[in-house]
Amino acid sequence: MIDDTAAALSSPADYADAVERAVRAAAAYYGDGSTPLGDDEYDALLRAITAYEDAHPDQVRSDSPSGKVAGGAVRGDVPHSVPMLSLDNVFSAEELAKWFGGLERNLGREVSAWCVEPKLDGMAVAARYRAGRLHQVLTRGDGLAGEDISHAADAVRGLPAALTEPVDVELRGEVLLTHDQFEQANRLRAEHGATPFAHPRSGAAGTLRAKDRPYRVELTFFAYGALGLDDDLDHSALLERLAALGANTAATTPAHPRRCATPDEVQRRVEEIAALRAVLPFGIDGVVVKADSAADRRDAGSGSRAPRWAVARKLAAEHKVTRLVDVEWNVGRTGIIAPRAVLEPVEIDGVTITYATLHNPADITRRDLRIGDQVFVYRAGDVIPRVEAPLADRRTGDERPIAFPEVCPRCGDAIDTGEQRWRCTRGRNCQAVASVVYAAGRDQLDIEGLGRTRAVQLVESGLVADIADLFTLTRDQLLALERMGATSSDNLLAAIGAARSRPLGRVFCALGVRGTGRTMSRRIAAHFGSMAAVRAADAETLAAVDGIGTEKARVIVAELAGLASLLDKLAAQDVGTAVTEPLAPAAAENAVADADAQDTQQPTAGAPLAGEAVVVTGAMTGPLAALSRNEMNELIERAGGKASSSVSTRTTLLVAGEKAGSKRAKAETLGIPILTPDQFADRVAAHLP
Repeated sequence: MIDDTAAALSSPADYADAVERAVRAAAAYYGDGSTPLGDDEYDALLRAITAYEDAHPDQVRSDSPSGKVAGGAVRGDVPHSVPMLSLDNVFSAEELAKWFGGLERNLGREVSAWCVEPKLDGMAVAARYRAGRLHQVLTRGDGLAGEDISHAADAVRGLPAALTEPVDVELRGEVLLTHDQFEQANRLRAEHGATPFAHPRSGAAGTLRAKDRPYRVELTFFAYGALGLDDDLDHSALLERLAALGANTAATTPAHPRRCATPDEVQRRVEEIAALRAVLPFGIDGVVVKADSAADRRDAGSGSRAPRWAVARKLAAEHKVTRLVDVEWNVGRTGIIAPRAVLEPVEIDGVTITYATLHNPADITRRDLRIGDQVFVYRAGDVIPRVEAPLADRRTGDERPIAFPEVCPRCGDAIDTGEQRWRCTRGRNCQAVASVVYAAGRDQLDIEGLGRTRAVQLVESGLVADIADLFTLTRDQLLALERMGATSSDNLLAAIGAARSRPLGRVFCALGVRGTGRTMSRRIAAHFGSMAAVRAADAETLAAVDGIGTEKARVIVAELAGLASLLDKLAAQDVGTAVTEPLAPAAAENAVADADAQDTQQPTAGAPLAGEAVVVTGAMTGPLAALSRNEMNELIERAGGKASSSVSTRTTLLVAGEKAGSKRAKAETLGIPILTPDQFADRVAAHLP
């Protein structure tokens, strides 16, 4: 794609147009982050401009962004004591290897060591301290002078008001919005009638410059350099010194800086950080490689735009720009009416994206999305793509409003618009087939032979209106159905009979209660011990279950109230009525005095996973090959452990099968013990099904 773009600049007119586009994009990118181009498109455009200028040096325009900090698009009024430079980019392992060779040829020797760290996707700043107290914060600006943004400093975590020592120093680093801060910022903006941020980078840029907002958006600072400390410190040692002074650095993250002795080690660390990208709590758009020793950096020197001793290995963009072609309205199994964006196909990190999430009608209205808009689309790792924001300044006038449904798109009944997520007034009855198929799934009631075709037949014949009706079916009723012989009928009735004895966690999961899933259903069942106790619980009591909280508890209580008749029918069929010993008293008002009491389950004495927090990733083999992920989680809990879906500092064990990816890389970085499926099976052999 980059080569094609470069080849397209075959005339002075093409070149002039490319420069103007790049200047506009850079002004937006380094201004408030609202660039009309995705990262890949901007990088490709800049490389095309540079290639044309290399071939036609007599035609280089004075406003060309090449060779300039921030593309020459921004200015500042407070001079920097030492210029704040950009970084040169490479886009592949081969280009990085070539850069290694070029630097060492220029030095006339091998680089003694390298430091590899994440390239944070935020806004570069300089923070000046006098006698250890924060005095002034500046943007990078054009590299020679920046804008004073000291007014925003008190909202930036990791940027201390006072250091641990009374030193005069200038910290340099990146201010960004973590994923959680980004979501919270957009909730605040929605509450105050403001347009949501398009993505974290634009949110950080806009927030740092904003004054007199009626709300406070929290950001995070990561230091990656400093002026005024020992000039002979290795870069890795400098980062340790900054952390000791109280500044936040990437050392606190799984993608922490690492000192590497050889280019091969650097390449491996680059791959490790890239693999962590989807699970990091903040955005990165690359990996920075720096010569570690002060002598190597000093001898390499710097150009007008970038140091010669550092480079950014860019990663494929997670944000791309494409066009919103249409919006589809789909009805889920609980009756939720969800909008889905239909897009002009766009490739993000090797995957072609045609559809993306549009959260709810209120979100569409807040963002003022229109059919025909050019929009930012975001995808990270395995995350479902979502539309983030329209590029309103690129509208042509041909865009049209998105039409909201006036009746349920599936059944034509009325829509309940009382909440942000619209719902068919028939609820689950609107999608009885989907509800039955879900409930019969392997990880719920596990009714073999009850797939979609059979569920459609049962619902359309009037025999089944909800999952409780499955347990009233008779052999004669089934035999009367088309393509249902004696053997098929007997097998289905046997599977339904076996489903009567499923444990409470699976029965609860089969209900499809909003805000719960397989893991949460198991926790609720273990906490309360019986369906009667769950139904009797109020929101405060439910909030004591690990991972629920107040807001989700209210949703679950309301859902259970709406399911009362179904639950009564299930109880009459003796489904989900088994009683076990609860892990905590469920009915008393003050059953859980401490929010952490929900995790006080005492595993059986001698349980092989007692006290372990276990994550499973990759394809299981050997004795575990036949187990679904839900069955693996049940196995972990039977063996006394706690199952989790994500690796964190609280994880104590990872079970890694074939094709384990970023979770294994993160576990290795955190030093978490890793077992193969066979090793894990040996450990929990007594609890295997």
